[in-house]
Amino acid sequence: MSITALFGIDLPIIQAPMAGVQGSALAIAVSRAGGLGSLPGAMLTADTLAREIAAIRAATDRPFNVNFFCHTPPEPDAEREAAWRAALLPYYREFGIDPQGIPSGPGRSPFSAELADTIAPFRPPVVSFHFGLPAPALLARVKSWGARVLASATTVDEARWLEAHGADAIIAQGLEAGGHRGLFLNDDLSTQTGTFALLPRIVSAVRIPVIAAGGIADATGVAAALALGAAGVQVGTAYMLCPEATTSPVHRAALQSPDAGHTALTRLFTGRPARGIVNRFMRELGPLNPLAPAFPLATAAVAPLRAAAESQGSADFSPLWCGQNPLGCRNIGAGELTLALAGKAQA
Repeated sequence: MSITALFGIDLPIIQAPMAGVQGSALAIAVSRAGGLGSLPGAMLTADTLAREIAAIRAATDRPFNVNFFCHTPPEPDAEREAAWRAALLPYYREFGIDPQGIPSGPGRSPFSAELADTIAPFRPPVVSFHFGLPAPALLARVKSWGARVLASATTVDEARWLEAHGADAIIAQGLEAGGHRGLFLNDDLSTQTGTFALLPRIVSAVRIPVIAAGGIADATGVAAALALGAAGVQVGTAYMLCPEATTSPVHRAALQSPDAGHTALTRLFTGRPARGIVNRFMRELGPLNPLAPAFPLATAAVAPLRAAAESQGSADFSPLWCGQNPLGCRNIGAGELTLALAGKAQA
């Protein structure tokens, strides 16, 4: 089954939810164009989430997706946090930052009963999850209002698990994808494979629709994914230069520079592997430095460095999320980009 039938959309295109670089405007533009616009909820308070969904509902009657994380919050580890801040001390001194004044905090929250209460009145037609699925009672509540449930798999085992635990469709997230890896059954990065190696294996292993994600940035890539059995595609990086995105000036500049051709998985910014453009912070500390606290506790200590550097026009300490194929990034409207992506698929 194509995702056009599953979600009631016109085009087999899902705009990837991208926390930190978008709000409702991007989702609205994609949904209006006939794709599935997505709103990331992991970094939003309940009040902000409600306002953003209300904005989508007011702007379009087309289907949309709301996305959440499903990680288990770690227990704070004072010793590990101290070691992490000690590693960052030379940078604090460089920018004149007092590390004693930096609060700790998670930065991202998993899907919860409170968030379910927040979105229930809006009955979003699609709800997607990263890092597995929520507890059965929460998942049942989401499904009770008729929502279709998506979740990311980075291995065949994860895809089978998601199918067995209630997902309606699976996002096969290849290694090329920007942002956080969706792996959740283990943290072994050697299990991660490219999109066009992973996609046919998942398609043959499950009976529910499979959506390809990672490195797909133009109509040719979309057509290739569909030819390999994908029911649709999810595209993220290509949308980051659209005027509807809230991508920061330094991030936009990096996406349009030769640096965008060099990405790596890093734990430095959040504590969990995520693909971004290699910058000074990643080069000097090593992208997978084990000192970074568990996800999402690494974020708080880095935040003031990012703010200080960005105030000087520098991306040295910013998480420059980007997939391995930035060639599709264009400064055009998200609706126009959505139609362009679907061009060959429609033909």
